[in-house]
Amino acid sequence: MAVVEETGATVAAAPRPRGGPLRSVRDSLVVAKRNLLRMMRIPEMVVFGLVQPIMFVVLFSYVFGGAIMVPGQASADATVYREFLMAGIFAQTVTFATAGAGAGIADDMNKGLIDRFRSLPMARGAVLTGRTLADLVQTALTLVVLAIVAVIVGWRIHDGALKALGAFGLLLLLGYAFSWIGALIGLSVRTPEAATSGGLIWLFPLTFISNAFVPSSKMPAVLGHIADWNPFSATVQASRQLFGNPEGVVSDAWPMQHPALASVLWSLLIIVLFRTLAVRKYRSATA
Repeated sequence: MAVVEETGATVAAAPRPRGGPLRSVRDSLVVAKRNLLRMMRIPEMVVFGLVQPIMFVVLFSYVFGGAIMVPGQASADATVYREFLMAGIFAQTVTFATAGAGAGIADDMNKGLIDRFRSLPMARGAVLTGRTLADLVQTALTLVVLAIVAVIVGWRIHDGALKALGAFGLLLLLGYAFSWIGALIGLSVRTPEAATSGGLIWLFPLTFISNAFVPSSKMPAVLGHIADWNPFSATVQASRQLFGNPEGVVSDAWPMQHPALASVLWSLLIIVLFRTLAVRKYRSATA
């Protein structure tokens, strides 16, 4: 059976999938495996994805570290700032993976793969869920490498391995949430280049108007208030607490006083909202 879409293209109508949630999980894992195999065949995708965060670690640690003072310290101390910085670099790394997720989906659309998937008897959200799960695995591997580099330049955890794992869990949850924003962008544009640009334009103000690189107390009042309620800031602050790293002067804003809870709530809200929008867009998107 076939259906004719608005563009005039004929696409086979997918039989209604059966099996409920278990079928959806299985389909999602199959698509995730396909994307992971593709990443393994193109290792430069992972390598180039590591270059930027490593550059940020080196630049901020050795170029700016001795000039930026963390509030609560008597003077600028590169070692203290390096530990203050790393949670922000980790969070920036997981969120910048959004651009890659969007570009990958846009590339699949451009090649007609999305139409092929839509013609198969599989769960409607499995293609996007599988893609975001594969991106999550790649992000986790990137975090492992970045953590090793951070240890080399002097970063340390001070409150034990369990809390550190909790911090990395919050970071990966934030990255997974943002990958759904990337999925929606990838489905909404025509080319991978546009998806990459669209995925980065809003990420720069999001990550820099936050407490990632400087405490929000050092910002103008309006920007400081925005930074305190930024979902990115909540995850950074929670990670600093769990790593036992310097926090600087913490504002009285609710997300900064309860950063772990705020981080989880923000991430879940983003997942629910943007997964719903992305799946709806997927149903009607054409290459």
